[in-house]
Formats: sequence, C-alpha cells, structure tokens
Amino acid sequence: MAIDKVFYNKSSADSLGWTPEWFGVKYHDEKLVSAIRKWQRAHGITADGLCGPATYRRVWTEREADISDYINKCPKDRDDSFIICNSQPVEINWPRVVLWDDKDGFKSDPGTYYDYSGKEDRDVKMFVNHWDVCLSSESCAKVLNRRGISVHFLIDNDGTIYQMLDTQHGAWHAGSVNACSVGVEIANAYYTKYQSWYTKNGFGERPVVENAECHGKKIDPFLGFYPVQLEALKALWLAVHERYGVPLEAPESGDDDFMTSRKYESDVDRKRFSGFVSHYHQSKRKIDCANLDIARMLEELKEN
Repeated sequence: MAIDKVFYNKSSADSLGWTPEWFGVKYHDEKLVSAIRKWQRAHGITADGLCGPATYRRVWTEREADISDYINKCPKDRDDSFIICNSQPVEINWPRVVLWDDKDGFKSDPGTYYDYSGKEDRDVKMFVNHWDVCLSSESCAKVLNRRGISVHFLIDNDGTIYQMLDTQHGAWHAGSVNACSVGVEIANAYYTKYQSWYTKNGFGERPVVENAECHGKKIDPFLGFYPVQLEALKALWLAVHERYGVPLEAPESGDDDFMTSRKYESDVDRKRFSGFVSHYHQSKRKIDCANLDIARMLEELKEN
C-alpha cells in the first residue's frame, strides 16, 4: 500500500516540531514532498520525499549550524562527581558531570523509556555507544525528546558528561537490547562540512576518519571524536562496569584491521553477548560508532 506522503509529513511535523518553511515552502502539500526530495538529493539521503527521523536529524543539524550565538555551557569541575544508578550516587573519576536536575541539565521526557522505578536493579549486560549527528549535547537532547526516544548519557564536545536518565530505567536507544543496556550519545555532527562550525566556536578541529568500512561497505570520510570525549567515555565505561559488572570486553572482530572489520554481530542483537559495543554491532542499518576502537580503549582501561 502506497504511503500518503502529504499526510506522513504533516504527522511528522506535528510530532517533531518542524515546519514546511524548513524546506523553503509554505504548506503541507505535494510541493513540500518535492522540496524534501530535492533537499534529500542535495544531502546524499534517499530521496523519498518523507521527512522521517534520518532526514529530520540532518535538517535540524543544518539549521543549528546557522545559529551564530552558540554558547558553550562548560560547567565547573567538581571534586565529587557521580552518576545516578537506581536512585543512588555512584562515583565517577571525571570532573565534569551534569545530572538531569542540575542547572543546565537535560532530562528525558516521561513516556520515552521503560520506567523501572522502585524495582530491583536491572540486569545490565551491555553498554551501547552512539554518535548523535548533532553539533552539541544540548541539540541532541532536544532531538531525542522530540522524537520520543531516550538515552542515559550524553558526552559534549568539551568532554562534559550529561546524565538524562537514571540507569535503572530502560532507555529507548538500541532496539532489541534496550531493556538490558546503558547507552551514551557522543556529540559529533559526523559530516566533514561541519568542521568549520567547530573551529568557529572554539572547539578546534576534529580528526577526520578516512578509509573506514562498516558492514562490508566503505564509508565516506567523516568527523571523529575529540580526545577529551574519549577520556570522558572511558571514565563512564569504568563507572558502569564497577556498578553493574558489565565485562570489559568487546565483540571479537575476527580481523586484525579494525578499520575494515566493523560489522553486525547477531550475538549482540540477540543479547547473548555482555560487554561494550557500538550501535552498528546491534543493527545492520547503523554505522555508529564506526571510528570507536572499543577493544583498544578497554585494554587501556585494564592497564590502568
């Protein structure tokens, strides 16, 4: 049965908060469908004329990049940083952590996660890593709530860790493993065209990842993570490992070349693996975080 594209786009706009003007037209009609299709072609997205989640996230980031009054809300370092696991504080060896109820914190909207309040600890088997395809964690938090999905943590460009949700709850971030995982979205707009935005706003150049493959297909060059983000990530991994006993293990790649060995792992998708993974391990439709050498980073944690 064919999709009524005009109706779909109107429903999408109502739920996500975008307007036809984002694509240069005034009304929800066939002209909008054509305008979306034209925009998608120009940005390398499947040109179906529908503003679904992937197109929405891209156009949102495109609009955010045009904002000239960006303010970096870098919080002060704390001597007693902690995250919240089942309503209890858990120490983390990282000085910049912002909780959802703190000033400048970000909170997941009710109804966007499995609420396990008042129950025994979840059986957390995995930690799932994502990149957000957004310019900042603030932008990512807005996108997540507008889309009705969630994640436990965000890591911003400056390495600040934001906790949006108690790890006791099951965030909606990784399909089949939502109920048994903790997740993080790492700020990274991904596309190299946004390099100038980062330098303009004082973050410096991001590394550019080249010659990468995922699921057996080559990936065009893309932006990598800042070193401070990776250090924050390792601190977060260690805190979750110590609280839930998630093994400091990554899926076996079966290939000595990390750059070409990234692929879907059925054991992850079917919850037969326990450890630290990227989204692409769980879904053949995802490529994040194709630049994250989890095995190497875990070895660094073990050595320290």
